Amino acid sequence: MNNVYAYILLMAVVTYAIRALPLTLIRKEIKSTFIRSFLYYVPYATLAAMTFPAILSATDSRFSAIAGFAVALILAFYKKSLLTVAGCACAAAFLVELFIR
Repeated sequence: MNNVYAYILLMAVVTYAIRALPLTLIRKEIKSTFIRSFLYYVPYATLAAMTFPAILSATDSRFSAIAGFAVALILAFYKKSLLTVAGCACAAAFLVELFIR
């Protein structure tokens, strides 16, 4: 049981360090366009890397997951609202699941 508290403390220190170190070490404005663009796209790349595997394993069939993902991509490309994209992607995955079984 003692190890659990050590793990929690270690995770708290690491989480705090990740947030506090950039604030203390980088005090001036970042002028490099490469670094600025890299830091701009990090949240989007991280979100995509975490979401894509979950999309493929969210349904019983890989085909329905791919169909829902394709519908979501198409609607997002045409700048539809988030609610429309999510609803249509779920509907597409559901319909493909109905026809596969």
